Amino acid sequence: MLKLSRKAAGIAQSEIRIMSVECEKVRGINLAQGICDTEVPEPVQRAAIEAIRSRQNSYTRLDGVANLRRAIAQKMREYNRVGADPEREVVVTAGSTGAFYSTCVALLNPGDEVIVFEPYYGYHVNTLRALECEPVYITLHPPEWIFCREHLENAITPKTRAIIVNTPANPSGKVFTREELEFIAQVAIQNDLFVITDEIYEYFLYDQNQHLSPASLPGMADRTITISGFSKTYSITGWRIGYAVCDARWAHSIGYFHDLAYICAPSPFQHGVAAGLEQLKPEFYRELAKEYRAKRDLLCTTLEQIGLAPYWPQGSYYVLADGSSLPGSNSKEKAMYLLANAGIASVPGEAFFDGGGRNLLRFCFAKTDSDLQEACRRLSRLSVTAATP
Repeated sequence: MLKLSRKAAGIAQSEIRIMSVECEKVRGINLAQGICDTEVPEPVQRAAIEAIRSRQNSYTRLDGVANLRRAIAQKMREYNRVGADPEREVVVTAGSTGAFYSTCVALLNPGDEVIVFEPYYGYHVNTLRALECEPVYITLHPPEWIFCREHLENAITPKTRAIIVNTPANPSGKVFTREELEFIAQVAIQNDLFVITDEIYEYFLYDQNQHLSPASLPGMADRTITISGFSKTYSITGWRIGYAVCDARWAHSIGYFHDLAYICAPSPFQHGVAAGLEQLKPEFYRELAKEYRAKRDLLCTTLEQIGLAPYWPQGSYYVLADGSSLPGSNSKEKAMYLLANAGIASVPGEAFFDGGGRNLLRFCFAKTDSDLQEACRRLSRLSVTAATP
């Protein structure tokens, strides 16, 4: 009898994508998916178009074009304080998701346990499950999204292989502090674990919070795989350009499995991103954070005013809000109520927890100013209803 594989039989569509589809049906404003509707920087656009016109459309080397690998290595050295050989320790990938998947295939075995902080990014957990690895959850507690150090230490077993760190984090907006990352590093070194980081929101920082790459800490360069990309920073979520930076021992296999699944990241877009790294000045990234702080402030203030108390994010471009005042017995029903009555799509909080999040909703503020302002106007008209479930 024909049937799906054992892995395929247990999969479920991402709630983020489900809510985006539901939003399209009612022609609402999509604050669910991190699509990033803002403008692509001019040097990035221009170089990608020039690359297409100059016939840079073929396969690249499996780890990416040389100018992009060099630019990434320079950026890692100057911004992240992490040294990397562009010939041996940088792998350009099909988005940060491609980097994460290839890393997991290269480093993890079925049955391995991986520490994940929740609320988590669903693609991390579902990738682990698809590879028959076991996520082990350490809960972050609001409003500062802190974790219990003892819980982390006690979660380590002989099967533990890695710790995933997402900073700044999706969906909570948490920026892990130096003290927290030093403790995670200590646990990783003592137990001989990999640390796999997702740092794609590294420039989206608010209220004097600073980004620290775990690989820059003493003793961590050899065991950390730093993953990031350009989808968010340059507003090119559909271009699929990411990267992994790590010791050459791991990079070779990560590159192999990425080649097996994706062949290479889109070649003309690699040249566009390289131009961005080479030409955009530090002021661009400072202005980016300033622009998104204003978007955060607008959305969070509106949510507060209508009785959906937000947990103000320290970084990234998402905010979790308390939807207790909305009708519904769980976060999916609350999200659908909000979509039906305000035309605003959010993501049910249960998509980010292993059993929690029933009263939480996630909103994305990576929208044009006009769309975000209209979304806030619609939310404001909901205030009376929201206060009376």
